[in-house]
Amino acid sequence: MFTISAFTGWLRRHRFACFGLMVLSFVVFGLLTLDLVRLVSANAALLSNYGWQGLQDGGLRQLAELIASTLAAMAAWLLFKVCETVLVQAWTR
Repeated sequence: MFTISAFTGWLRRHRFACFGLMVLSFVVFGLLTLDLVRLVSANAALLSNYGWQGLQDGGLRQLAELIASTLAAMAAWLLFKVCETVLVQAWTR
């Protein structure tokens, strides 16, 4: 048998809070990924066109910030999926 984490157990006991957290994580994911593809491609073009000078002008820092934004968006998406799974399991039993 598997053990249920304390967080998913809490989500199962508080379905309205789980739904609110799911909505919040969906909004955060949407906001973080709004222009992500455009910004990453612009950063790649900057680094490709200007090379070392682009790195010195902040291209590497911007790339690190974009990667951090991507990781935060993925964490929000995973939280959304956890909440979705908990709610679907609860409502289909």
